[in-house]
Amino acid sequence: MAEHDSDRAWDEYDWERFLQQQDRKTEKYMELLERYMDDPQRDEIVAREMGWSYLTEKTTEDWTDEFDSVLELEDPEGSVAEESDTPFESFEQHSLYRAAFNLTIWIDQLFDGSPLMQNDPAAVKLATHTALAAAKLAAALSDEDAEELGMTIAYLKRALKAVTVAMDGAAQLVAETTIDPSQYAALQQRLFQVRDGIISLMGEFRGEWRRRFGSEGLRG
Repeated sequence: MAEHDSDRAWDEYDWERFLQQQDRKTEKYMELLERYMDDPQRDEIVAREMGWSYLTEKTTEDWTDEFDSVLELEDPEGSVAEESDTPFESFEQHSLYRAAFNLTIWIDQLFDGSPLMQNDPAAVKLATHTALAAAKLAAALSDEDAEELGMTIAYLKRALKAVTVAMDGAAQLVAETTIDPSQYAALQQRLFQVRDGIISLMGEFRGEWRRRFGSEGLRG
C-alpha cells in the first residue's frame, strides 16, 4: 500500500494523483525499454533512468530476479494482491466484474464473426477500453474489506471512464455500419449495465466514506 502523507485516510482524489504518477512511471519505463532494447547494458541503463539506484549496483541476473518486486512496490494493484492470500476470489464472484468480463468475451465473439473489425480503430477502441474497465474493476474490488475506500473509488472512476470511451467506440461502429442496429442494441445494453453498475457502486462507497469520515475528502 502506498505511504500516506498524513494520518488521515486518502480520499479518491489523493489516490487519483498517486495513480497518475504510477501511469507516468509506467510510460517512462516502456519508453526507456523500447529505446534501449538492443543495448547490452539495457537493464542497468533503465534502472538508472528510473531512479532505481540500488538496482544499478547489482548484476544483470540479480536485476532480472528483483525487477518484478520493484514493480510491485510501485504498483498499488500489486500491493493490494500482497495483502490477501486469495485476492481474486472476491472480485471474480462480484456480479459487476462478471458482467464486465463477460462483455469482453462477447466482444471477442463479435470480432470472430467479422474479421474486418479486428483492425477497425473504433473496434480496437471498444475492445481495449472494455478490457481496461474490467481490469480497473478487478483492482477496485480486490480490496475485500474496503480498507482503502479512496483507492476503490478512484479505480471505479477509471473503470467508468474506460466504459465511456468504449461506448463511444460502439457508437462509431454503428455509424460506420460496421455493426448492424441489432448488434449495437445488444452491445449498448451490456455497456449500460456495466456503466450503471459502476455508478451505483461508486455511490455506495462514497456513502460508506461519509459514514466513516463525514464530509472529509469528498470534494465534489
